[in-house]
Amino acid sequence: MTEQAKEPAKDTRRIVSSRHLAEGEGWEMSEFEFGLIVMSNAFNRWISRCMAAAGQPDLNPLEILILHNVNHRAREKRLADICFLMNIEDTHTVNYALRKLLKAELITSEKRGKEVFYSSSESGKALCDAYREVRQQCLLSGFDFDGKAGDEFREFARSLRALSGQYDQASRAAASL
Repeated sequence: MTEQAKEPAKDTRRIVSSRHLAEGEGWEMSEFEFGLIVMSNAFNRWISRCMAAAGQPDLNPLEILILHNVNHRAREKRLADICFLMNIEDTHTVNYALRKLLKAELITSEKRGKEVFYSSSESGKALCDAYREVRQQCLLSGFDFDGKAGDEFREFARSLRALSGQYDQASRAAASL
């Protein structure tokens, strides 16, 4: 069998999101991006269902992530802090989520000069604690963090952060075209 005859079979085993992006050099990136798409959707579904099980079914994934970010280390956060840490460019989406969390009384705000600082309310802290308990029961109990898994997750997290830099640089380059 010739190499040319083998190639189509190899291509059909690639799991990619868009075949036209998986042709030629760098096809592995399309396979990786498909994994990101599937993982992102699974993660968003998970955090929504985890939050619903914790007692708050009306939050979308971004609102859940912002609530956890505001609750992080019990420190006040500004809109700019939240956007920077979460690498979100569209501040209006974060601002909208903050207003919804304020209305639900899960966070509080305090205006100082021109800046608004956000903190978790007591009910927001309790909800984050309930979320943590559901997460422990439903997700974390399936992993052995005393073994190799902890090191593997830390390395994977480092790789994802490094790749986010590559995607950020590529987005700046694309914006200048």
